Amino acid sequence: MTKKWVTMGDVARAAGVGKITVSRALSTPQKVSAETREKVEAAVAALGYVRDDTAGALSSQRSKMVGAVVSTLDQPVFASTIRGLSEGLAPEGMQLLLGTAQYAPETEAGLVATLMGRRPDAMVVTSSEHTEGTRTLLSRLPTVELWELPEKPIFAAVGFSNRAAGRAMTEHLVQTGRRAIAMLSTERPGDTRAQLRAEGYAEAVPGHAPRLLKLTPEPGQTGPDLGAIGLEWILEKWPDTDAVLCASDALGLGAFCEAGRRGLSVPQRLAITGFGDVEDVGDAGIGLTTIRIDGAAIGRKAAQLLLAATTGQALPETRIDMGFTLTRRASS
Repeated sequence: MTKKWVTMGDVARAAGVGKITVSRALSTPQKVSAETREKVEAAVAALGYVRDDTAGALSSQRSKMVGAVVSTLDQPVFASTIRGLSEGLAPEGMQLLLGTAQYAPETEAGLVATLMGRRPDAMVVTSSEHTEGTRTLLSRLPTVELWELPEKPIFAAVGFSNRAAGRAMTEHLVQTGRRAIAMLSTERPGDTRAQLRAEGYAEAVPGHAPRLLKLTPEPGQTGPDLGAIGLEWILEKWPDTDAVLCASDALGLGAFCEAGRRGLSVPQRLAITGFGDVEDVGDAGIGLTTIRIDGAAIGRKAAQLLLAATTGQALPETRIDMGFTLTRRASS
């Protein structure tokens, strides 16, 4: 079956009016009579008409679209960031085109090129590590890098210091009497955030003798899977470990469950911490000590910057630190 888009002419014929009248009824409904507006609206609903904004975008040089490439949507904190971004853009009629790079710079490069082909007004990325070609493309538009604070953003950055977060959690464990602190992280190309948290841990660990274990996820493995495996390996390599700092809540959840299976009391024998403050690890869940990031606030702040930039306003600052909160619970 041959399919075609319903045109404004189709709507005009169904409503018994001219194309100009249809355009007015859709763009400036207050300029047509209620009777005419009702006829046009009925025809639009019956035919399934979707307005073609391509011509308007070409004439105004505005597409009303923002391209967004996020590392993953598997983690709730990224989903909340996208929600905040979408909510912040919506009042101005801006829409998101979304892709996920799965922490791979090459995948990000392909997504950015595809999204740029749609001529967005601006771009958002949740990484500061890009291929040279990607960086060149992103430099052509207002681009906000989220979740990190690169020294020299392409345009602007909204995030927090992952290094400071890793250091703060390690200092917390030291202050609670832990001396044999290990860190469990994942090894993914392009995941600079985990690396920065590990650097913060290394700066604060007692004696600067890091016990750092990085695991590369295999296809089908979840964060909790890796957390359980990681705790097993840590205890085999460093049996006297009295605290495990996990680079994500998913890892922390897996480590917590594995500690229970081994009969290790938390936090008496072993303290376990996470990162992200997802719902399952809160006080109503396992009570995991973690770093809380307000992803929705990061998204909303990014939206503010993008709306200002796309309307020609000067930005008062281009590197915005949204901070983090160390939330202590029963696991430490």
